[in-house]
Amino acid sequence: MRAVGFDVNGGPEVLRPVELPTPVPGPGQVLLQVAYAGVNYGELQHTLGDFGPPSGPGGVDVPGLEASGVVAALGPGVTGLAVGDPVAAYLPDGGGYAEYALAPAEFAFPLDGITLRDGGGAALVLTTAYGVLTGAARLRAGDTVLIHAAAGGVGSVAAQIARALGAAAVFGTVGSAEKAAYAKRFGYDAVHLRDGFADRLRDLDVILDPVGGQTRLRSLALLAPFGRLAVYGEAARESDLTLPVLPFWKSNRSLTGYNIGDLARRAPRTVRGHGLSAFALLASGTIRLDVSAELPLERAAEAHEVMRAGRNIGKTLLAVDPRLS
Repeated sequence: MRAVGFDVNGGPEVLRPVELPTPVPGPGQVLLQVAYAGVNYGELQHTLGDFGPPSGPGGVDVPGLEASGVVAALGPGVTGLAVGDPVAAYLPDGGGYAEYALAPAEFAFPLDGITLRDGGGAALVLTTAYGVLTGAARLRAGDTVLIHAAAGGVGSVAAQIARALGAAAVFGTVGSAEKAAYAKRFGYDAVHLRDGFADRLRDLDVILDPVGGQTRLRSLALLAPFGRLAVYGEAARESDLTLPVLPFWKSNRSLTGYNIGDLARRAPRTVRGHGLSAFALLASGTIRLDVSAELPLERAAEAHEVMRAGRNIGKTLLAVDPRLS
């Protein structure tokens, strides 16, 4: 099968077209014939070596944490799905940048009323946005919310989900004026440049932070009593913060985290629940996914280069076999 993979860690340049055997589903797995694969920051981390050196078949790793397509085969013990079903899948072990990918059946979400194109960029992004809001941040109706990286794949849907769950106000931060103009279309009350947000906001109930570094440190001071700063990424790639504990007690603040990979290992039913709830919002039209760029599979390195430079907005897809749509 066609795929894009890498056999050494590095930047986008290490990605190359490869030919690999079509995988066979094991117990509890489905084989997905891929129509579209989403491009995510976690895949850039994968190539850079944050998850270790390549260890796949023949020393080649295939990135890709989410994809859509049709079920091509079922592994032993899988029920509730049939060959030919259109699904979107979260792929905790990667593999989406290929004609076929293995997915845990628990993370294969039926696409009732959702196109394969939208589904291609949904399984990781929607599940993460819903999970960090409801699980880590414990969003409540009437909360005020700040979302860093507001123009990204997660940020653009997290604002909509927060609104759907009853948030009273939703603010965002971005790195450029162009991104601010883009993000405003997703229901933000205001979108601020990241350099100056700390002077414009205060008493926030929930802050979502995939950035890290000084953005994270400045965010802590903006929390209302019992406010929650929910961490779900480290895009700034800065050194980890060393924080004293006493200020959290003295100022009634909380720091919490969301990592879908850890949940997939330790609480897969929670991941499935978050995903099903988010897909229901997408199917009903309550939220939408904005596909801002679509590239053929062989140009995956270009998508990574844009993301590494911080120029990406919305959701980028790799069109693996759009004829399945």
